[in-house]
Amino acid sequence: MNSKVVFEPIPSRRAFEEVCDRIRAQVVSGALRPGDKLPPERQLAEQLGVSRLAVREALRSLENAGVVVLQRGPKGGAFIQGAGGSKLTELMQDMLDLGTFPLSDLTEARIFFLESVARLACERATQEELDQLEDNVRMSELLVDSATREKRIELAGEFYTLLAATTKNKVMMMVVKSLTDIVRSVLLSIELYPSKELTLSRRGLMEQLRARNADRAAKELHAHLRKVHEHMIRHGALPNVSARG
Repeated sequence: MNSKVVFEPIPSRRAFEEVCDRIRAQVVSGALRPGDKLPPERQLAEQLGVSRLAVREALRSLENAGVVVLQRGPKGGAFIQGAGGSKLTELMQDMLDLGTFPLSDLTEARIFFLESVARLACERATQEELDQLEDNVRMSELLVDSATREKRIELAGEFYTLLAATTKNKVMMMVVKSLTDIVRSVLLSIELYPSKELTLSRRGLMEQLRARNADRAAKELHAHLRKVHEHMIRHGALPNVSARG
């Protein structure tokens, strides 16, 4: 036995950490669902046998983690937050803006995830989900000359949201949403990607999805995402960020 090794005592957990764990456990079990309102601070403190200060600190910690949202006013309170990936989006957006990673890393990640999404979509998408994607493409074609840039970018983002939903994988849906939101913010700051090229690419992808051809669907999506990346670089997206690749 090594007598020189000295272990420090393990500190007892603070009350607010226990409160966080109890609330998280209820969310994981499904007892608390997105949109549910937690009991008032006083009631929570009584139920858990802790101080209101501990409850308040726990709710603040859970809000920072994106588990709950705190609303003010007569009808306010602590509400369970839906899993939208907003914290992930904020983190990656800040890192991109600060030049922590180059735009090419963002594109590489989009290609990696969305190729996998396309392959899973060929395997798992229902006919109804493919029809929803088709409706999105049709709407983009109808509004190609009349819609605002915001609407056109919104429709493009919705396409990826619908595509990710076909995988039935919540983690992939969250990551794709975050990546899509970041690219949306970039596209809003530069010249819009040509609508005709976008709709042609969407049509080509839809053909492969309906044919359940995973390799060709992934290849179609890969080619499109590379073109979008080249468009963003060509039009000066994020000049403070390295654009290697």
